[in-house]
Amino acid sequence: MMLTWKNVIDYTVNGNPTPDKRVEKTEKEWQALLTPEQFRVTRLKGTEAPHSGALCTIYDEGQYNCICCNTPLFDSSIKFSSGTGWPSFTQPIKENAIKYIKDTTHGMIRVEVLCNTCDAHLGHIFPDGPEPSGLRYCINSASMQLNTDTNNE
Repeated sequence: MMLTWKNVIDYTVNGNPTPDKRVEKTEKEWQALLTPEQFRVTRLKGTEAPHSGALCTIYDEGQYNCICCNTPLFDSSIKFSSGTGWPSFTQPIKENAIKYIKDTTHGMIRVEVLCNTCDAHLGHIFPDGPEPSGLRYCINSASMQLNTDTNNE
């Protein structure tokens, strides 16, 4: 199923899809696993500076997995250059890979996207992406890792 902006808004109002599994760790456990920047972005809801992330201009084939729990989030085939300074995608790899939360910080209304497995902050989603979905998942490089060996999962 291709997700649309209506689906995203429905998730923020009515609840998110159930993840395949859950990964939960203490703040100290996350700090031990992640670099300070990865921890700041994923666990403290930080944002990396535009055009600074390692994955912004990489278009190699593979899967983009959560840096915290290694859950597949996005496939390289739906990555596109949005010109915004962050890796951008049109769809998640699976409907239940992403959690959607209404975000009213910074004086605006946005939709935050999290890993649905471990609640890592990934970035935000906007309704200004390319057709056919019209979605733009704007994701911090620090919250993902590119797995180019997709035959060995």
